[in-house]
Amino acid sequence: MFYYLFVTLYVVACLVLMIVILLQQGKGGDIANAFGGGSSQAVFGARTGATLLTKVTAGLTVAFMGLALLLAIWGSRGTSSVVGGVDGPPPVSLPAGATDIPAQPVTPAPAATTPTPEAAPAAPAAGTTTPAPSTPEPAKKQ
Repeated sequence: MFYYLFVTLYVVACLVLMIVILLQQGKGGDIANAFGGGSSQAVFGARTGATLLTKVTAGLTVAFMGLALLLAIWGSRGTSSVVGGVDGPPPVSLPAGATDIPAQPVTPAPAATTPTPEAAPAAPAAGTTTPAPSTPEPAKKQ
């Protein structure tokens, strides 16, 4: 039950952290300021005081990291189900004095091999011959 509470808190922290980061104003520390092209004296721009949004961002970042670590540890422990560790049915033990005899495969009885009159092919009538298959003759050149 606590697992789902922590997952819910984690998702809420992620969503609020995204919103708070997107609400913050950029510091103007573009690439020109980093190489001395800007008017700033500091390497990454002028230092400003900590606002409410930066404090909320820091708190949500700590919550995000802590909940991510907690959920990773909790998830690696596995399930707490009663049947979670059972691989299959328990092994069957033989009674005392019994030997382990391998099972014989069961083969079906052979079917009747004599054809029935309905299944027999029809024979040609006596005195009739069947014509040989004709092959077309190649055309002759003239």
